[in-house]
Amino acid sequence: MNTTVNLAGIELKNPVMTASGTFGSGEEYSEFVDLNRLGAVVTKGVANVPWPGNPTPRIAETHGGMLNAIGLQNPGMEVFCARDIPFLKQFDTKIIVNVCGKSAEDYCEVVERLADEPVDMLEINISCPNVKEGGIAFGQNPASVEAITREVKKHAKQPVIMKLSPNVTDITAMAKAAEAGGADALSLINTITGMKIDVHRQKFALANRTGGLSGPAIKPIAVRMVYQAANAVRLPIIGMGGIATWEDAVEFILAGATAVSTGTANFYNPSVTVEIVEGIEKYMEKYHIENISDIIGMVK
Repeated sequence: MNTTVNLAGIELKNPVMTASGTFGSGEEYSEFVDLNRLGAVVTKGVANVPWPGNPTPRIAETHGGMLNAIGLQNPGMEVFCARDIPFLKQFDTKIIVNVCGKSAEDYCEVVERLADEPVDMLEINISCPNVKEGGIAFGQNPASVEAITREVKKHAKQPVIMKLSPNVTDITAMAKAAEAGGADALSLINTITGMKIDVHRQKFALANRTGGLSGPAIKPIAVRMVYQAANAVRLPIIGMGGIATWEDAVEFILAGATAVSTGTANFYNPSVTVEIVEGIEKYMEKYHIENISDIIGMVK
């Protein structure tokens, strides 16, 4: 069996990786997970300067998932380069760095700083609020998606993955815009905007009022969007959104994902990624699938 997949020229030993923001930068989970077993580790978002994040409470449980409004808290790119990259280089896995920013200049500063670092790919989080556009996320306007993609590509040495927001009318328009801007791959979906109110305290459950909904509740939406995007562009896609089992992962692959990321499930089952790797291997054995790439987008 051959479980390797190719993402924009980067070969992963298997299609399973972690979703940004749910796995720290790898070290936090390394006592529970053999990072050598993963196709890639996707780090928490990294900005040009330290971000404090949002006020607490920042997480609320929901039926079939969770809301988070962490606010992309991170120590900044200098700490990340000095501390987290050397740690991850100890392991036989690919390193994908998630990049966040509040302006095109912010993104490009991080991308330039990472250009000569030993990381394999960059995942650009365009769900960040664009401060120059009044706080509207880059990923909610096709013209903005194309523009930020093109700008980042000018500065990037590694392949660029654009992480798409589901909080749009037509996901295919965003996918095509990223492709037009020169993206090497796409990842989708990011979280869906939601809200929870505590009926006993009669207050918002999150200090930020709204947060990003993730977990099994959003999986059918994510599968649908991955399918639509995979049939609209020629770019490889990393599928995510509610993946908690190997069956979930295979569903995304059949819909058109070249690789998959597990997020919320890491919080309640730290070994879920390795379980999914093993489950995919058993699935391939059961159905006599020699190459995992043979079933990508099989369901039309």
